[in-house]
Amino acid sequence: MSFSLSEQNDTIIALATPQGVGAIAVIRLSGKDAITLTNDVFFGKNLEKQDSHTIHFGTIRDGEKIIDEVLVSLFIAPKSFTKENVVEISTHGSSYIINQVLKLFIRKGARPAKPGEFTQRAFLNGQFDLAQAEAVADLIHADSETSHQAALSQMRGGFSSEIQELRSRLIHFASMIELELDFGEEDVEFASRGELRTLVERLLRVVEELILSFDLGNVIKNGVPTVIAGKPNAGKSTLLNALLNEEKAIVSEIAGTTRDFIEDEINIGGVIFRFIDTAGLRETTDTIEAIGVSRTQEKMKSASLILYLFDLGDTDLVEINRDVNKLENQGVPFLKVANKVDKGNTELISELKEKHPDTIFISAGKKENLEDLKARILVLVNLDKFRTGNTVVTNVRHYDSLVKTRESLLDILGGLDNQVTNDFVAMDIRRSLHFLGEITGEITTDDLLENIFRNFCIGK
Repeated sequence: MSFSLSEQNDTIIALATPQGVGAIAVIRLSGKDAITLTNDVFFGKNLEKQDSHTIHFGTIRDGEKIIDEVLVSLFIAPKSFTKENVVEISTHGSSYIINQVLKLFIRKGARPAKPGEFTQRAFLNGQFDLAQAEAVADLIHADSETSHQAALSQMRGGFSSEIQELRSRLIHFASMIELELDFGEEDVEFASRGELRTLVERLLRVVEELILSFDLGNVIKNGVPTVIAGKPNAGKSTLLNALLNEEKAIVSEIAGTTRDFIEDEINIGGVIFRFIDTAGLRETTDTIEAIGVSRTQEKMKSASLILYLFDLGDTDLVEINRDVNKLENQGVPFLKVANKVDKGNTELISELKEKHPDTIFISAGKKENLEDLKARILVLVNLDKFRTGNTVVTNVRHYDSLVKTRESLLDILGGLDNQVTNDFVAMDIRRSLHFLGEITGEITTDDLLENIFRNFCIGK
């Protein structure tokens, strides 16, 4: 999905609201002829004589045939999303009306927009940088408070401004070293190596912090994969149903009922958690159940959080200690959740409170103490850094560029330590600038832009 120069001069059109029948639909045009084309089929005021950011009532007609009564919103260049002339036509949401309007404009000379073409034009016309353009898609797909906040912050340029500041500092030194290369035969130093080292070390600290933030950013954007694990009949399916407030999983007193994993999403405190109910962990000769147990163990290894659930009426401290040791060795954050507290062994409960004071006691069947469980889950996610306004990396492309930037910065320091010649130092600085520039779009390729914008919806 590459865009030629001639295509960028086209007037494009697309449905900007979801497909399907609804009360209204919005059809968007962008390009130098957007207002002229609309005026040719609009019966009402002369749109070419109206001000920007105004709305006008009239009808869209194909010759003498009235297609629909509409509202037309005008955004005159450069005061629009794409910095081109933009028209948004609000019609009734009939699929017949939508298709008739689209076909009419295409006959008049508009071209169907490609995925992300409106946002790509906004980027190419300098409305915002590439990181902000990607945030538009993230904002559209945000399904929680935290993912919405992260996308909105990036779209407003919080992440971009930090990257651009880093890059501008490095550009100064790059230009000074390039100047030294022009005076290669003379013993001059325009760029202090000590100041360059100080700057690179400072940049490394910032880049490292951004890289480390990606784990949190990935959680915010994609949700937290959370495995509910434990022995058969520990109440895993009951807990999933209680958290969801629906009978998602089959609950039975027969051990081994869940043989594959059952997954659903829950919003807790503005964060999406993907809870996965798994087959009970035990030795079994049943082939199908054994496959389920194996899949449970794989899910536990790839999880971001494990809820280790055990039945207070059907276990002992020795078994719990053994399972906790296994989980600690696995290296995945986990919570110890003691279920069926209403039926529990009082001696075991006392032992747990002494030996494992961080245990959470619940009754999934009676939905008791679930709010405390949710609160503890949120503590483990640790959103404090995000909520204090720190920049958080949520995009894997940005993460990859930051990792490459770190490698290049380390190469600069290595070159300074080994007193390499200026041309090698300059080359490492240019590499660092290149990878930082990839994030915000100072450095782009057609393949990069195609890969980013093809994932957008058509009308955006």
